[in-house]
Amino acid sequence: MKILVTFSRIFVAALFLFSGFIKLNDPLGFSYKLQEYFGEGVLNLEFLIPFALLIAVFLVIFEIILGITLILGYLPKFTVWSLLLMIVFFTFLTFYSAYFNKVTDCGCFGDALPLTPWESFTKDIILLVLVLVLFFGRKYITPINPIEAHKWIVFAGFTACLGFAYYVLMHLPVFDFRAYKIGTNIEEGMQVPDDAPKAEFAYHWKFDVNGTEKIITTSGDYPKVEGKFIAVETETIKEGYEPPIHDFAIEKDGTDYTTEFLEKENVILIVMYNLSKSEAEGLNAIKGVTDGAIAQGYDVIGLTASTPKDMSEVRKKYNLNFELYTTDETALKTILRSNPGIVKLKKGTIVEKLHWNDAQELDLEKVGPAKPQINLVLKTQLDSVFKLDQAGRDLGTISWEEQLAVDSTNTLFVEHVFEKYGYPGKSLVGAPTSAVAWSVIQHSNKIEKYLPLIKKAGKDGELDLILVAMMEDRYLMKLGKEQLYGTQSTTLNVNDKNPIPLIWPIKDPKGVNTRRKELGFKEMIEEYCERLLGVTYRAYTLQEVEKLNKKTN
Repeated sequence: MKILVTFSRIFVAALFLFSGFIKLNDPLGFSYKLQEYFGEGVLNLEFLIPFALLIAVFLVIFEIILGITLILGYLPKFTVWSLLLMIVFFTFLTFYSAYFNKVTDCGCFGDALPLTPWESFTKDIILLVLVLVLFFGRKYITPINPIEAHKWIVFAGFTACLGFAYYVLMHLPVFDFRAYKIGTNIEEGMQVPDDAPKAEFAYHWKFDVNGTEKIITTSGDYPKVEGKFIAVETETIKEGYEPPIHDFAIEKDGTDYTTEFLEKENVILIVMYNLSKSEAEGLNAIKGVTDGAIAQGYDVIGLTASTPKDMSEVRKKYNLNFELYTTDETALKTILRSNPGIVKLKKGTIVEKLHWNDAQELDLEKVGPAKPQINLVLKTQLDSVFKLDQAGRDLGTISWEEQLAVDSTNTLFVEHVFEKYGYPGKSLVGAPTSAVAWSVIQHSNKIEKYLPLIKKAGKDGELDLILVAMMEDRYLMKLGKEQLYGTQSTTLNVNDKNPIPLIWPIKDPKGVNTRRKELGFKEMIEEYCERLLGVTYRAYTLQEVEKLNKKTN
């Protein structure tokens, strides 16, 4: 019994110290977990939610102190009774959570060691057995000498815990075990490997067969049953792979900007999961830092789960010079334990994270000239224009006659944009949307008028040079001249029976692949022709095309 008590004493103390320290490193994260337990549909103790952080700090410090007193053998009766009451309560809690599937991660070891509900319950059962050994064998818990130092060791441990808790709350957790730790590339964290395990489901189909209820189970296919379908229930047999980052998105007005910002060279994210709970002192601190970041050439945006009304009011009240976007609240709480807080990204990789108390420590090396803010209203308008531009082409949702009318309207809109802004390029509306005005002009009869503007946009880095080349080729083809890069094709229907698809004649066809490569084309002209037209490339001359045209006519 003495050996068993000694083993239980060391094991339980070590586990309580480890578990307590992990949670003390991130008491705010533990408080979020307690809020889940206190919430409606779990324990229904909503009145405790405002006190979740206070309870979290008390519990984790008490957990560590019990580990210390157990090792020392200090106040053994108090210690084992406290251990027993705690483990009985948490065993009930983890069983309730597992059985009713209420909270999917107990938070016992924070983010360092996530456990499923049933794993947590199993762990607590083992602990309960060991604590019972200690409870009934407490006479074998002998104190460690010198006994006079015990109360001072406990007091020092308690003081150190309080100081550490205060530090991580005023700054950030010392150890970051979350999916968004420094060095993480967010985009890579969202990807699912090709060989990742797939989720498996069982579908229980319910039918009425001649007045008798019959259930057929399949893996997804609709069963062939002579009867009336009633309902279907889905059961998860095996969970599929879930990437470490699975709930991160940057959105505004129904448009997703995640990829755009994760591809940018230098971005500062201001994380404010709930603006109504953001600290005023923190928002004032953020204001000065973000103004400096913008001046240094950074793209600065705010992420919040609050309403557009709250966003507008906070921006106006604190004179914030950056746009606010919507992101899932849980994701924001996971990214940073500060409201507000700062995250510095470099092409989607987290390179720095700061509590608002440490805002002035943000490393802001000059990265280039200050960049203009994305014009979100114009971007949204152009994105809508692009959908209309493709409606009758790639989408096939309207007739060609309707498409021509839409093209005319789109052209008028884009011309007004040119008058007001010049070409709406990458710095004004973002990289993907920068191609919209080009697409509209490419499908219009205004290429000759706006080709110089398009060329300038390409030269200034506001538009992909490949798109500029495509418009230039189309313009030359319309003039009946040789194109430069081989991007344009045509089909000649000789006698309406022998269609001849071909790449429009190219000036200096021997050097076309060199020109294409220099401009950034990924395919050689031969590969492009094969993919686009399904025929082997042949370098036609203008004279040959003219002769074929005569046969066609």
